Amino acid sequence: MAETLQGALAKAYASNPTLTGARAGQRATDENVPIQKAGGRPAADLGGTYSESILKPTISFTSPQRTVNAQAQLSVPIYSGGAVRNGVKAAKVRVEAGQANLRGTEASIFSQVVAAYMDVIRDSAIVSLNQANVKVLEVNLQATNDRFEVGDLTRTDVAQSQSRLALAQADLQTVQSNLITSRENYIALVGEAPDMLEPPPVLPGLPATPDLAVQVALADNPDIAAAKKARDAARYDVRVAKAGNLPTLSAFTQAGYTNYLDTLENGTVGGGSQINKQAQAGVQLSIPLYQGGRPAAQVRQRQAQESQAIEQEIQVERGVIAQARAAYASWQASLKAIESNQKAVEAASLSLEGVRAENSVGSRTILDILNAEQEALNARVQLVSARRNAYVAGFSLLAAMGHAEADDLGLASGALYDPMVNYDRVKGKWFDWDYGAAPLPVATRTVDTLPQNANVSPETAQQP
Repeated sequence: MAETLQGALAKAYASNPTLTGARAGQRATDENVPIQKAGGRPAADLGGTYSESILKPTISFTSPQRTVNAQAQLSVPIYSGGAVRNGVKAAKVRVEAGQANLRGTEASIFSQVVAAYMDVIRDSAIVSLNQANVKVLEVNLQATNDRFEVGDLTRTDVAQSQSRLALAQADLQTVQSNLITSRENYIALVGEAPDMLEPPPVLPGLPATPDLAVQVALADNPDIAAAKKARDAARYDVRVAKAGNLPTLSAFTQAGYTNYLDTLENGTVGGGSQINKQAQAGVQLSIPLYQGGRPAAQVRQRQAQESQAIEQEIQVERGVIAQARAAYASWQASLKAIESNQKAVEAASLSLEGVRAENSVGSRTILDILNAEQEALNARVQLVSARRNAYVAGFSLLAAMGHAEADDLGLASGALYDPMVNYDRVKGKWFDWDYGAAPLPVATRTVDTLPQNANVSPETAQQP
């Protein structure tokens, strides 16, 4: 069965290692929320020791021979200057930034897959065109030799035909190598070899003007959304740093148990009590007075990082605007190039027919035929390349606008990956032994795929 662009995108969506790795990275970012929440939750500790006296002090007659000791402590933070609250907010905002970055990674992978898909279609057509050109030149050379034998042409005509055929054969080797490269790149992105790629569907939602493209990009581009969230998180980081100068208050309770195992000798009958118990509870207030300038330095550092995040947001915005405008210009130029190259193909084909007809009556030379054939080949190759460039530029424009993700493309790959599912699952976890499952690979490997070749069948080569 033929492969469609939507099918290729669905395979990459499910098994591309860059995308699956980005999802794993986002799951790691999700865990920062429960990590920050842990700073505001109670902490309980339990410790114990067993000691055996090897050599008793010579001046102590009541020292026990052995001791078992156990301690338990519970600490409950009450106020931490806002560090926990703002740390949790920063972590939540970074989760949102990570989800936006994940959208950007998804669009980037899709853009690469579209380019690889179109590269295979283009290079297959170019190989087919060059193969046809070699066959035509072989026929021309044979005809030239035949006419030379009867004295109708000169050795110069034969040499010209031989030279042009040799160049065409060299060009064929080059374009076949390009096709193999494109197919291998397709495998690296999609995970499977390309086979009978169908023409891509019409791209939906392309803007009418570059201003409209920029307007949509500023509202929907995931890179801009991620940069805004990163700026917000940096602002919360400043508040966390300022908490270093504020008091902290916590409640605590602790208990201890000591057993001398009947080795305590205190001069009483039976050796006295061999067990000691204690417990206490209270609150602890800590008011920082001077810390060597560390809190102020940390605040200034976080303020500088916030300033950096603000500038990076502007940088990202500039880049997205430039990307949208450049993609729009490239798309429009490629559309015009398609029209021009289509006319060039028609004119070159008509010219070739005319030159051949004129050569049959002696008004054109063999060199004229060879040049006309080369012009016709070049026009067809440029048309194929223009079609590829137009489609890739159009998809790049959609990506810059933030409309080149799985939801926008309607991939028929089952349930789409939702990063909120994992976030909702872990954001409230509090149990210390609630581990996740052992990691297993999600992306498919390509080590077992066969090396690609440059074989082109009429079904896989779409010619203009």
